[in-house]
Amino acid sequence: MRQQRGFSLMELMVAVTIIGIIVAVALPSYNSHMLNTRRTTATSCVVEMAQFMERVYTTNMDYSEDNAGVATELPASSCRNDLESFYTLSLVATAQTFTLTATPINAQAKDTSCGILTLNQAGARTAAGSGTAEKVRECW
Repeated sequence: MRQQRGFSLMELMVAVTIIGIIVAVALPSYNSHMLNTRRTTATSCVVEMAQFMERVYTTNMDYSEDNAGVATELPASSCRNDLESFYTLSLVATAQTFTLTATPINAQAKDTSCGILTLNQAGARTAAGSGTAEKVRECW
């Protein structure tokens, strides 16, 4: 009698089924984790940019331009480089106010629960256009 080697078709199908179930459960969880991680990075970057804007104001007493009259632009920081594929960071500044906005793009656009994140000179934060405390706490 010959000794059998390898796997039977039934054993192979059971293994493929188990792997399929694991992937079906793990993949959505992984994607959700990645959305949350990128959002956390974006909120940190927005706060970093707000600190930059406060330094501009402390130096010039004006958010919108420096002493030479040049319009204020956000610096090319490492956090902006890390997020450039997932968020667009923008600044709207006047002499006494500023608003920083992180708009999700590409894969991060699936983050519909928080969506666009904003922060202004008063420290007011919003998410998805909502200023409700629950939504802000959840997203920031």
